Amino acid sequence: MESKYKVVIAMSGGVDSSLAARLLVEQGYDVMGVTMKLWGYIDTGGRPTHDSNCCSLDDINNAKAECAALGIPHYTLDMSAEFKQIVIENFVSEYKVGRTPNPCIICNTEIKWHALLNKLDDLGVDFLATGHYARKVKHEASGRWVIKRGKDLHKDQSYALWGIRQADLERTLFPLGDLSKKDVRHLAAQADMRTAETPESMEICFVPDNDYRRFLNEQYPEIVRAAPSGDFVDSEGKVIGQHLGIFNYTVGQRKGLGLATGERVFINKIDRERNIIHIGNRADADATSFTVNSCNWLIPEDHIIDHPVDVQIRYNHAAAAATITRISEDELRVVFEKPENAITPGQSAVFFQDRNVVGGGIISSV
Repeated sequence: MESKYKVVIAMSGGVDSSLAARLLVEQGYDVMGVTMKLWGYIDTGGRPTHDSNCCSLDDINNAKAECAALGIPHYTLDMSAEFKQIVIENFVSEYKVGRTPNPCIICNTEIKWHALLNKLDDLGVDFLATGHYARKVKHEASGRWVIKRGKDLHKDQSYALWGIRQADLERTLFPLGDLSKKDVRHLAAQADMRTAETPESMEICFVPDNDYRRFLNEQYPEIVRAAPSGDFVDSEGKVIGQHLGIFNYTVGQRKGLGLATGERVFINKIDRERNIIHIGNRADADATSFTVNSCNWLIPEDHIIDHPVDVQIRYNHAAAAATITRISEDELRVVFEKPENAITPGQSAVFFQDRNVVGGGIISSV
């Protein structure tokens, strides 16, 4: 087909975004590839080399090569200042107060969508496309766009996209939404793409060794030095040890506690005000009710509040039936039908109806 629509495809240098670019070209769009340079190993540490994983020279070169093979332009945008201010500073401030953030969600919302679209508006871009496994559909009752789970439920990334604003979602394309990861690898191999076998990255991009404590110690030593030690307390209120500062821990954590209790114990709650970490068995971390703030609504909230929803509280959590009520202008209460384990402040609660993301927010208290 012939299309006059100009599309920017955000390219990481991996197989997903590379194949998404190819599909868009085949569909007749006027396509331009963009890779965002968000951070560098020199600034964050964690690996002895600089040329592997996200935001590396290898990734940028892979994206450039795939664009050259398609005959489309490729540009690299330095967005490291925005990334540090918006994503990394939030990551640090959340751990500082004993919460567990999800930086990928903030990056998607504020960098990969909002900030990037703002930068590209001067180029007259119609759509932004990505290699996410998700779909965009119209909500019948409201006529607004919502995000539908990807066809490949094992790779579905809709949970991480709840923060996208309606105006930004309207300008979004998800070329891989109806494909499985196996399909993507197969199509990329058929096209002899250099990214066909690129490995997947699962860790936080700016903490490539997956050791956020190392990152904080090296990059923000003033926070580590200022963090006071405190008490580990069991379910009966007895002090059973000393923690090394609440930023070192997260709800649900079992390993690395340094406690000799003779049984498997977990972190059930982090009390920032009293500088206490509560320890217990796994069941002690079960809860049915929690509060949410900083919400984004993909459809009007009167379609969600007091209506049946499924709520997902972390990336690998199976969304569970719940009800949502408003308790103030800025805060909601979510009540699960059955207890869920390790509901964690700082993580995202995402609201689904019929496998569609209709809203979401940040877990504030349990």
